[in-house]
Amino acid sequence: MFGRRALTIEFTCAPEDKGIIAEPFPAKGFIPDWFKKLPPVDLREVGVGARAQTVKRCMPFLDAMSTGWIIPLAATVRIEVKDGGASIEYGWDFDRTMVSNHFSYQVSGHPLEPRPPIKLHNYWGIRTPPGWSCLFAPPLNRAHPALEIMSGIVDTDTYHELINFPCLVTGKDALHRLDKGTPLVQVIPFERAGTYIKGVVRTETEAEKAERIAHSRSIQASEGWYRSAARAARS
Repeated sequence: MFGRRALTIEFTCAPEDKGIIAEPFPAKGFIPDWFKKLPPVDLREVGVGARAQTVKRCMPFLDAMSTGWIIPLAATVRIEVKDGGASIEYGWDFDRTMVSNHFSYQVSGHPLEPRPPIKLHNYWGIRTPPGWSCLFAPPLNRAHPALEIMSGIVDTDTYHELINFPCLVTGKDALHRLDKGTPLVQVIPFERAGTYIKGVVRTETEAEKAERIAHSRSIQASEGWYRSAARAARS
């Protein structure tokens, strides 16, 4: 029996930029140090009434961080925040535009107002197989101390212009240096056919209730049940 054919997401750049700008990489290559150092169990909290497991044991948390690809900042950028974020200046030394303006009226009423939105420029084209789009989001479970990237979905099988990233500067009043290679955006490809699912809201059946309870009891009976019995294998 033949398996499903391998699918590919392609990141393309201008020939003169190859080897100069920072390159995309799998999201599983960007696991923060704090998470790597976190023990699966906090021994200080272990007791008769507590297993003291940390988020290190939470596979959904890790899977969110590991899914898809990361597009990093192409070259180093400096952003100076003044007046509580109401005033922002930026600069760079690279020979490509790295930052440009959006306008406050474009996000009027946003909770971070009066911080103005800006656009970080990306020099990687993205191509996916027919029927596949990409979700662009801030790196999941890895908040940046100075930026809040705005999420979006692009049909990257048919749209092949460069995709730039609008964001709000959230950093405190200071000069913030964003080095080349700073992880900016997590790119998660998905098949659009999978999003066209009709929703149903109802009460659970007796069989579904029994299954839910069995799963809950299995989790309580031993550690790692979700990983070994419910989580799909990752390549």
